[in-house]
Amino acid sequence: MDFDLTAEQKMWREIVHDFVAREVKPKAHEVDEKAGFNWPAMRKMGPLGLLGLSIPEEFGGAGMDAVSAAIAIEELGWGCGSTALAIAAHNGLGTAPIVQFGTPEQKERFLPSVASGRGGLAAFVMTEPGAGSDLQGITTRAERQADDWIITGAKAWCTNASLAEYIIILARTDPAAGSRSFSMFILPANTPGMLISPAEKKMGLMGSPTHAITFEDAHIPASLLLGEVGRGLRQTLAVLDGGRISIGAISVGLAQSAFEAGLAYAKERRTFGKPIAEHQAIQWMLADAATEINAARLMIYQAAWLKEQGRPYTRQAAMAKLFATEMAERVCRNAIQIHGGYGYSREYPVELTYRDARLMTIGEGTSEVQRLVIARSLIDS
Repeated sequence: MDFDLTAEQKMWREIVHDFVAREVKPKAHEVDEKAGFNWPAMRKMGPLGLLGLSIPEEFGGAGMDAVSAAIAIEELGWGCGSTALAIAAHNGLGTAPIVQFGTPEQKERFLPSVASGRGGLAAFVMTEPGAGSDLQGITTRAERQADDWIITGAKAWCTNASLAEYIIILARTDPAAGSRSFSMFILPANTPGMLISPAEKKMGLMGSPTHAITFEDAHIPASLLLGEVGRGLRQTLAVLDGGRISIGAISVGLAQSAFEAGLAYAKERRTFGKPIAEHQAIQWMLADAATEINAARLMIYQAAWLKEQGRPYTRQAAMAKLFATEMAERVCRNAIQIHGGYGYSREYPVELTYRDARLMTIGEGTSEVQRLVIARSLIDS
């Protein structure tokens, strides 16, 4: 069993880390304060391959393996939670469905542009005001009329909606078909009848805009059905497995950033005549953080490796997401504790990292949902 990264993956980590250290991390505080997306960094991500991690090279992407993709998202999380979430949602939710289920025409139309960095990003939304973890509660309807689909309803918590060239949605096409009631659709940003509300005011991740969307008889051509009619729920669940790896990877990056800040501060801050790093209470926090980060990273890599091998990875993705996200919250909380009163100040980065990490146990399936997924896989096996 080989736990080492390949030479290519190690080089890729260095390339992305250097880019993030130069273009992303120095802007994290400003992105949060101004609640603005880091467009300059995003424009440079296209040529680097960060906007087309899973997109095949023939459609302008990097065609990365799943472990390399997780490495990139972790490094972005280390630099800026907001930027990492926007790019992770773009790759894992916005482009992955077209890569997996799109027609050659759909891939050619939509993927090269969003992979290039010259235009906008991609987005995906399934959540509704009355349906989050319970996908069977979705009420947004898509009805076929001649050569069009007519979409009515409302969605909530759509990451990247205002940044996107297109938004993929999950809608109900046959209310009586049970699990085959749902289908996926691609809606270009200029679709008539699709109304994007102002960005939500959130606790953290201020530079990753999140929006509610209303569909008032939004018309799209039949060619923008993504995959097969009635297969939308199955397609969504497949996409979410990969998305959980991404959220876990962001969490590892956030935790690594908080740990590094806490370790550096502990070596500098002195109390009772010595650095606080020499006090056992602080040492235990640092030791726990380093241990948990390493464990979470290995869990992310395992889930990504299984995905790359084409093997079932639903349970491992849920386990990795559950552990990594809850780990990140603990590590970020303790980084604030190590800083003492200064940790509560915006002059230091750990309060921002903590606020950003708080979403990770909620988004793309709460911790409670991950436990249900894991338990069901154990019982059904």
